[in-house]
Amino acid sequence: MRTFYYVHTGHRIGLDRFRRAVAILNALEDEDITLLTSDYRIAQAARDFGIDKSVGIDVVRNIPQIAHNGDKLIFDSEEANSIMLEDMRNYFSRFVRISDKPDEVKAENEFLLSPYLEGEGICKAVVVADKYFTCKEKTVPLSYFFGDDDYEKDLQKHLDFIEDLHPYLQLGFYYFLDYEEMLKTRFVHYFEFEEYDAMIMQSEVLVTASPQAVLDSLAAGGKPVYIQREDYTRDFIPLFESLNIPVVHNYDKSHLNVILETVFTRNYGTIEKNSNKMVNFLKESLNL
Repeated sequence: MRTFYYVHTGHRIGLDRFRRAVAILNALEDEDITLLTSDYRIAQAARDFGIDKSVGIDVVRNIPQIAHNGDKLIFDSEEANSIMLEDMRNYFSRFVRISDKPDEVKAENEFLLSPYLEGEGICKAVVVADKYFTCKEKTVPLSYFFGDDDYEKDLQKHLDFIEDLHPYLQLGFYYFLDYEEMLKTRFVHYFEFEEYDAMIMQSEVLVTASPQAVLDSLAAGGKPVYIQREDYTRDFIPLFESLNIPVVHNYDKSHLNVILETVFTRNYGTIEKNSNKMVNFLKESLNL
């Protein structure tokens, strides 16, 4: 039996789930797990993130072309409907699902990783790589990371939201070449895609529409501000509220300014360093 990890990625969904997968797979580095992504491009780049085995499969329905009946699967995606999920639970001998939904319900024949739920067969955990918990020194006052995907060029449409604050810009993975070059001319300082870790560790304040970047920044001792994109899930809002992370809707510039004026007096919550708890749960659930 082989073990696989499927993650939904792409130029309209971004890399938040992929970055979470990297944290989990690096924590499980002694296990033989093959990453499956819905995008060939990031599958090819996965080795740069410490992942030795990765395969692009285009769509979630292609999983059985790689995995066989009786194999094991970690599944991080919202693509599957209830019927498809039940088929997966029956197809795989061990099935672990990752969900960010506050109102999630665990099925009988699956294991669940969730930031909200507790109970038998469930691991309540916020996934953040251990490396971010070790860095506290900040050298960049303010960074802006819209996300790894911007197919509609929404960052450009809302430049007035952030540009006059003169932040360092974090570039994303799926940006168009001409678009990326234009952004570099508009921001004096910027981080390349490959410098994401440096951006997280160095940024004192991070304004971002990436939920995973919010969590990474908070773990690294930063002060994240979350921008809720219209095309992104709102499942993280209750979690961010519990951590006292400010959330800005509709590119409300006045609200952002108020937050930034008071951000250093804000009492942010803390994230538990729980990689050992998560690894033990996954190894036990997958019978590794």
